[in-house]
Amino acid sequence: MKQQTAIKETLLTPRFYTTDFDSMANYQVNRNLLEIESILKELRGDYNRFHFIRDNEFKQSWSTMPEETKQLMVEFLERSCTAEFSGFLLYKELSRKLESKNSLLAEGFALLARDEARHAGFLNKCLGDFNVVLDLGFLTKARKYTYFSPRFILYATYLSEKIGYWRYITIYRHLQANPHYRIYPIFRYFEGWCQDENRHGDFFAAVLRAQPHLLSGPLARLWSRFFLLSVFVTMYLNDAQRSGFYEALGLNTASFDLHVMERTNYTASKIFPISLNLYNPFFIEHLERCSSYYQKLMDIEAGKVSPPSILPSPVVSASVYKTFLQCNIAWQFVRLFLLKPRHRKRTPFSARYA
Repeated sequence: MKQQTAIKETLLTPRFYTTDFDSMANYQVNRNLLEIESILKELRGDYNRFHFIRDNEFKQSWSTMPEETKQLMVEFLERSCTAEFSGFLLYKELSRKLESKNSLLAEGFALLARDEARHAGFLNKCLGDFNVVLDLGFLTKARKYTYFSPRFILYATYLSEKIGYWRYITIYRHLQANPHYRIYPIFRYFEGWCQDENRHGDFFAAVLRAQPHLLSGPLARLWSRFFLLSVFVTMYLNDAQRSGFYEALGLNTASFDLHVMERTNYTASKIFPISLNLYNPFFIEHLERCSSYYQKLMDIEAGKVSPPSILPSPVVSASVYKTFLQCNIAWQFVRLFLLKPRHRKRTPFSARYA
């Protein structure tokens, strides 16, 4: 059994986050107490308590799976497990730090942590089918933590959970219609699994609605736009690197991503003051350029291609060329950000639940 202690770091590797816990504790829920309590009631119900139990379909050898597909499957499981475990650590720490200061939020984060731990454990068991296991204890101690302000945590986790829902349900529905592409039994679990993601997203949406300053005004429009775009670009670049995995499932990677973006963008428009105009022809153009530059960057870092000999020293040439590619990725992101978004009409708070 091969024990993985770390995953190769790239710009898009799943990250571990920390925040200002005292500031998070100051977020009040009274403005949207009814909705938050309703979602907590659902979370307490723990509808997936018995969902993540491995059945007999797992009890077989996977040695006949093509080697390339197997490697892609292992990478998918590793990245998914890391992302779920990252969520668990963040939510668990939030629940612990907020327990004496904001008990309702603390309970919500504890329930979210329960689900994330369950997901990470299930994924790690699946890795065992391929003779790999992630050392989650090592990850806890050794990973670098990125600081996000509470405001950014709420934006980012809301979008992460909602985009996770649309990814899982889209894959599940596709494989239900095309079962011959179901290369591994974990995908049968995605229907129930995605409901956890959806409930988590609903929890963050309810907390955001209780903080009107996070959803209105120029700053809210700027940050919601930035995080929508960041999540979409990250997904697109990540998936473009792993198109073989989606092809093994019978999916066109770009079409899958655009569908997920469209659905997530629509979902987020119910809470954010703006949504992205995904139908602007320049959106796809800049997105593809981002992906092309990122592919070149990854190929150089992996040693698949040599950078052009800009300077006498190959090392300096490589460094300069990688910086050039990174600047081009950043510039395409800026051009995407500058595309005119769609503003939504504000619905009176009381009318949302009429």
